[in-house]
Formats: sequence, structure tokens, C-alpha cells
Amino acid sequence: MTIDEIRRLIREGRYEVSIHVQQERLEDDLDIDEIEVALLQGELIEEYPNDPRGPSCLVGGLAGAKPIHVVLGWATRKPKAERILRLITVYIPRPPKWNDLRTRGAKP
Repeated sequence: MTIDEIRRLIREGRYEVSIHVQQERLEDDLDIDEIEVALLQGELIEEYPNDPRGPSCLVGGLAGAKPIHVVLGWATRKPKAERILRLITVYIPRPPKWNDLRTRGAKP
């Protein structure tokens, strides 16, 4: 998964939003437009090729001044078996887990 591929699929609307993302975005007062902006302008921060649910990655970006992290994976849209992005989770990175958009906080 590359940032260019992610951007293309977001622009084309070839993604789905998990129920978890819906819950998390409401808790952090994020709307779908802000998440799309963060993905379109963001960068690949971490890759998780060995995730038991399938390869995934973390993208971090800004929607205005608001930092947003999105974990993405793959889904298959039926009936054509088309591969699309799945937004797995979304959150605003905050201390102590994150120092800023790109830097993890110190481990306790």
C-alpha cells in the first residue's frame, strides 16, 4: 500500500468506513470530509504488513490545523471482488501515546 495508491482510491471514492471509524470519529468530532483531507494531504507513518487481519498502515495528515491518524487496510467489494480501502480506525493523536503527528510518545 503506497500513499499514492491511498490518495487515488480516496479521490475515486473506493473505500469503506468501518463501524469503529464511525464511533471514533464522532468521539473526536471528526467528519468524513476532514478524514478525506487528512488522507489526501497526509503521509504514510507506519506500515503493518504482518497484521493478523491483513496488511494495514497508519496515515497521518492535517485537516486545517487538526491532526488526524487513520489506520487503513484492504476490503473486497462484491460482486466484482474489487479491492478497496477500508478505514479501520481514526483518531486525533495526543500525548502520551503521540508527541505530535509523526512521533510516538515515550513508553512508560
